[in-house]
Amino acid sequence: MPATQHPTETGAFARAYFEAIAARDLDAMTSFYEPGGTGELHGLVELTAPDSYRAWFANLFAAFPDFHFEILDVVAEGDKAAVHWHATGTFNGGVRFEGVDPTGARIDLTGCDLLTVRDGRIHRNDAYLNGAQMAQQLGALPAAGSLPERTMLAVLNLKTRLARALRR
Repeated sequence: MPATQHPTETGAFARAYFEAIAARDLDAMTSFYEPGGTGELHGLVELTAPDSYRAWFANLFAAFPDFHFEILDVVAEGDKAAVHWHATGTFNGGVRFEGVDPTGARIDLTGCDLLTVRDGRIHRNDAYLNGAQMAQQLGALPAAGSLPERTMLAVLNLKTRLARALRR
């Protein structure tokens, strides 16, 4: 979608941008950003439009060939829009994602993005999702409550107690 066709109302603009993500349309997605606009998936990655933004999402779509994205809700006021979303996919593409080889695991995540729109383009996107949950689903962290997680926590607590004892 050319920039001149973007909706002017912030909520409609945000919805159109996230529909481009759902369609996996990198050209449309990047057209929503001002040059040099930034995005941060907090705890995961910082992106700058268009280059690192395009590359990261191209990798995401390759890593999760069945990536599905849906908009749950949009709330907007002034130059801000919050978008609550849900994403699923199977990590069985032929590429690594965030340094992890494809595991065949499924992700099922919800998150919320806060867009700041200036002069009809995204200036900043702050995205929030549960990174630990994603890592657990991908197999990069042990599942909550599992024996490996309890073991990892026991080792961490032992390290903390040893460090405390050595400081005395």
